[in-house]
Formats: sequence, C-alpha cells, structure tokens
Amino acid sequence: MRLTPRTRAILTALFVTLLWSSSWVLIKRSLSEIPPLTFAALRYTMAAVVLLPGIGKYRAEIRALTRRDWLELGLLGLIFYTVTQGGQFLTLNHLEAITFSLLLNFTAVLVAVFGIVALKEIPTPKQWVGVAVFIGGVILYFNPIASFSGKGLGLALAAVTVLANAAASILGRWVNRRQHLPPRVVTIVSMGIGALVLLAAALLVEGVPSLTWSNLWVILWLAVVNTAFAFTLWNQSLQVLTAVESSNLNNTMLIQIAILAWLFLGEQPGILDLVGLAAASVGIYLVSARPALRQSVAEDLNPDRSA
Repeated sequence: MRLTPRTRAILTALFVTLLWSSSWVLIKRSLSEIPPLTFAALRYTMAAVVLLPGIGKYRAEIRALTRRDWLELGLLGLIFYTVTQGGQFLTLNHLEAITFSLLLNFTAVLVAVFGIVALKEIPTPKQWVGVAVFIGGVILYFNPIASFSGKGLGLALAAVTVLANAAASILGRWVNRRQHLPPRVVTIVSMGIGALVLLAAALLVEGVPSLTWSNLWVILWLAVVNTAFAFTLWNQSLQVLTAVESSNLNNTMLIQIAILAWLFLGEQPGILDLVGLAAASVGIYLVSARPALRQSVAEDLNPDRSA
C-alpha cells in the first residue's frame, strides 16, 4: 500500500520525536561520565559542522545578511543553544527526565502569554483552557509538595531553561515571520554561534574533558543522528504538515520520554503522576492549537525538548 505524502510526513515527524525523546535517556545515562556543559557543547558543535556543507547553496543569502540579521541570529543562538541547551544538560544532571520533561512543557504556556506582548498573538479561549488544564496536570504530578524536597537547584535550573526556551521560541518566530531568510541559514548560523560560545564556556568552567571512546560515540550519535539528521527530517515533514500538526506531534514527546525513562532509567511514575502527565499532555495540545500557518525554525525551536 502506497502512503500519501501527508502520512509519510506524519510518520517521519513521529520518528524524529522518538529520536529526540531517546536523547533524554542517552544524556541522563552519560552525565555521570561527561560534564554537562561539555556534553552539550560538543553535541551542538559537531551537529553544526555536519550541517555546514549543506549551506553552500545559500552563499548569496549569507553574504546579504545585514548587521541586524547577524545580531538577531547571534542572540537566537545564545539564547537557544548556549543558555537553553546548556541549561537542559545541567538540569538533567539534577532532575529526573520525566520531571524535567514536564516542566519544559511550560514553554508552550509562556510562549502563549509572552506572545500577547511580543508578537500581538492573542490566545484563543481554547488555548486559555489548555493553560489551565496543563497547570492542573502539573499540580497533580507534583502532589504532594514534598516532591520538591531536595530538588531546589534542579528546579532553579529548570526555571532558567524554560524561560530561555520560551524567549528563543518568541525570537525564532520574530525572525521567521519576516520570511527573508531560508530556515537552514537561520538554523546553521544560530546553532554555530551558540555552540561555539557554549564550547568556550564549557572549557572555561569544566576544563578539557577526559572522554572514553564510548562517551565519544554517544556524543557523535546525538550530534549526527539525533540533531543534524533529525532536524533535516523535521524540516522535510514541515513542507507537508501545518504548524499545528507538527506542534501536536512534537507534544507526544512528553509521553514518549515518560515511557523511555520508565523502561531504561527506572523512573517509575505513580498513578497521580500518570494522571498529571495525561492532563498536561491534553493541556499542551490545546495550547498548541494555533491557526494552521506553516512555520519552519519557529517550529524547530519548539522541539528542542530534543535535549
């Protein structure tokens, strides 16, 4: 049976979300051996190098970048890669994968709220209901309050990461709404700048790492397969799927990460935890119900719960 282009795009997007969800397991299991900032820096620096050859056909667009373009792309790289991705690796060093995945979904709620001021995008009644349902799910997951005990640093790092991720999503939409730069140029330039700054910070804070061949293989897999290859497939799926469709598929990562963390990390959620995760997933689905406009890097930035 031949698959329609839309069905192939949906299956491709789901495959990408599975790759991104598996990143959380690989990262969590490797953080005991690889310093978090170094881990994040090497992953995204390698990914930028892998993606770099494909930018050759955009030489004219790169030469035409204005000072404003470089400033915006540089800021996007610093917020999304240096702060957000560095923050994700640091947070996973202190929180369970399921817990942090749930907290990172606050990004969609913050984007809906911040978008009112920054982008003049007024949430619909359905989106406001989604915000309420999501917050209710979070409250269920963290019941009782004792769940926070001993997790102060992890929660603080998660808060910084969520705020940075939301800011990156807003800035990504701002850059792409102007529609004057190809998505690949935005991705590679911002990733390159952010990854290099993150690498410098990692060397300054953590020094030169001592890595085993096993560590290098994990980093290489995350860089080449779960980042460069996955982003390429994701962009291909966006040529067919609407922003709403791709966002909803991306939101399945909350459940995927919970299942993978249970199977491979031994993180066993209780009944209330599962109910909270389910409610949060429904809330995020409603929050993501934006008008069916096609977007590229703005949707790329939403993922990266890829960690």
